[in-house]
Amino acid sequence: MELNNLKPAKGSVKSGKRIGRGEGSGKGGTATRGHKGQKSRSGYSRKIGFEGGQMPLQRRVPKFGFKNINRKEYQGVNLDTLQKLVDDGKIKDTVSLEVLMENGLVGKNDLVKILGRGELKAKLNISVHKFTASAKAAIEKAGGEAVTI
Repeated sequence: MELNNLKPAKGSVKSGKRIGRGEGSGKGGTATRGHKGQKSRSGYSRKIGFEGGQMPLQRRVPKFGFKNINRKEYQGVNLDTLQKLVDDGKIKDTVSLEVLMENGLVGKNDLVKILGRGELKAKLNISVHKFTASAKAAIEKAGGEAVTI
């Protein structure tokens, strides 16, 4: 490093002229805001989505849909997942919410529904919130028991 190639650290020197600092600066007077009008005043801020008086997009597009506030959201667990846990030795003969939580399939506040994908060979006593008809039939066919909480 020598005196001929010294330069300030990046970001330490502001580029461009400072506006609104007197006539001598070349950017005094209106401070690059033009003359009169709403945008020349201090405190001006336009509404998000403002399109210069044209009907904004969020008002042109129609509303749609419906959100049911009483909807219950169930966390689904399939039979093939349960069979895999039995094969791995993580489940013995009873399946409850605590067992499913320990294996990371559901959260502690989740409502659980057993779904009928896959095949169940193990005899399991399962107690959760809901069962599909095919899942209940498969559990009982395997010799297990489906108990609704």
